[in-house]
Amino acid sequence: MFKPLDPLLHSELRLAVVSLLISTEEAEFPYIREQTGATAGNLSVQIDKLSAAGYIEVEKTFKGRKPCTLCRITPAGVKAFEEYVEALKSYLKVKTK
Repeated sequence: MFKPLDPLLHSELRLAVVSLLISTEEAEFPYIREQTGATAGNLSVQIDKLSAAGYIEVEKTFKGRKPCTLCRITPAGVKAFEEYVEALKSYLKVKTK
């Protein structure tokens, strides 16, 4: 009856990151931190988990002399997000008698 929920996306912060990237396609680390209200350390750990799963790609560059971390959603990330949303809908369609 219920579709399984992706445990990687079931984390509030990871879901927030992927949701942001779905709508923006790419974002810099400070923007993601600001939008999610996460600490830099926690966000960094969650971004690493999403990157290891292939849901996002991370590009580390420099803007002048300052480091710049840019995150982008991958096709696998888009697919996982869409499947997560569909699975969540299966929980919302439960009929009571």
